[in-house]
Amino acid sequence: MSLSDLARETRFIDGVGQAELVSSGKVSASELLEAAIERNVAFNPKINAVNITWLDHARELAKKFKPSADKKFGGVPFVLKDLGAPYAGQHMSNGNIALKNANYIAPANSHLVQKFVDSGLITFGRTNSPEFGSVPVTEPLAWGATRNPFDTSRTSGGSSGGSAAAVAAGIVPMAHASDGGGSIRIPAACCGLVGLKTSQGRISLAPLGDEANVSVHFAVTRTVRDAAALLDAVHGPAVGDRVIAPAPSRPYLQEVGADPGKLRIGFIDHHITGAHIDNECVQAVRDTCKLLESLGHHVENSWPSALNNTEFSGKFTAIWSTNMSVTRNSLAQMLGREVTINDVELMNWTMAEYAKKMTATDYAQAVYLSMLFRRAVQQWWADGWDLLVTPTTSQLPLPIGTIRNMPESPMDALRIAGDWIPLTPPFNTSGQPAINVPLQWTKDGIPVGVQIVAAYGREDLLIRVASQLETAQPWAHHTPNI
Repeated sequence: MSLSDLARETRFIDGVGQAELVSSGKVSASELLEAAIERNVAFNPKINAVNITWLDHARELAKKFKPSADKKFGGVPFVLKDLGAPYAGQHMSNGNIALKNANYIAPANSHLVQKFVDSGLITFGRTNSPEFGSVPVTEPLAWGATRNPFDTSRTSGGSSGGSAAAVAAGIVPMAHASDGGGSIRIPAACCGLVGLKTSQGRISLAPLGDEANVSVHFAVTRTVRDAAALLDAVHGPAVGDRVIAPAPSRPYLQEVGADPGKLRIGFIDHHITGAHIDNECVQAVRDTCKLLESLGHHVENSWPSALNNTEFSGKFTAIWSTNMSVTRNSLAQMLGREVTINDVELMNWTMAEYAKKMTATDYAQAVYLSMLFRRAVQQWWADGWDLLVTPTTSQLPLPIGTIRNMPESPMDALRIAGDWIPLTPPFNTSGQPAINVPLQWTKDGIPVGVQIVAAYGREDLLIRVASQLETAQPWAHHTPNI
């Protein structure tokens, strides 16, 4: 299929750039939307990134759109992850086959979705997610596997794999994503994108989410300035939030290009807690550290010793499984009936059943140990370090089908996942902001992710450094061949 001139010319323009086209009158919101829809028709069959659309609704929004100064992303096409992001009047499945078949319709917008709407984004559909976001690949039984635009035999990551694939393919400039154990950073690493996991309590999860839990919601983007500008549009608390991150001293967009000063940076480039790390991932960290040194920063082989705690993954699994049990209860409420084993994928059903065997004391003990872990991890930054550099994943994007439902041993999928992503879940527990920067690529053109972690509440510092790296070693020219 041949793309129109506008669909081709705007394919890899970021969200800020597309908003400027609309505000200047060079294109209309309707024209931008049609270009995105055209790209979706052309590319989505190859990667299966977008699983639900509401095109007539989006076209009406675009037709009525009028540019204004308060709409930072006025007229820019956008998609929501098919997980925990209700959009009033539209279908949402959370990657679950029972909700898909029931055609569940969201009754109202979440607080964040309303913020997206208020920023002027024109949302036309949803992106594929693993069922309930439980694993770091996107291959739900309900919708099938999302494939990596850079190599369709590989995963796009998860759980925001549909969003990352859609942005990497150039369907949209940025997309909603969420992160409970790495689910923004992992797909960003797999697809060569910027993936900012915000601090716990930076963005409200109202009305149904709990900021005190491990998950945060935000986005995957092509550029650092998009991440900064979008964060300006959506951050802040809502009524009843239990955790509220300290307010920034100035707009995040002003941090793009700002001098971060000379920073004290530690790094991990080796095996920890028994997980193997591929040579490409190790080299990506080392090359990033050399680049940071060349930019004037002090880089030293240091990291929080708490990350060596081999008990951490077990405690994280206890909390993760309990969350799955609660999710299963919520599914019953959404369906209006009792949930059976046929309604939920085997690994998730098994996790929920595992949680039922735990006592309240078991769960409280896991929460208590997580608190001790959080304090121990954050102490490293309190002792004078500014940033930590790590691999985002321990291996390159996995082949499709590596993490799947295994009837003979349903929990093995979690073990495989844990070995692949040993260094993202700790910072969900610690509540700290972390970002994937797409600085490295293999000779075959596969992205290799690098994670940078800051102290709690310091998204401003992450944006400054990521912007500095983006200028020093640009990544915009890395685009897929689909």
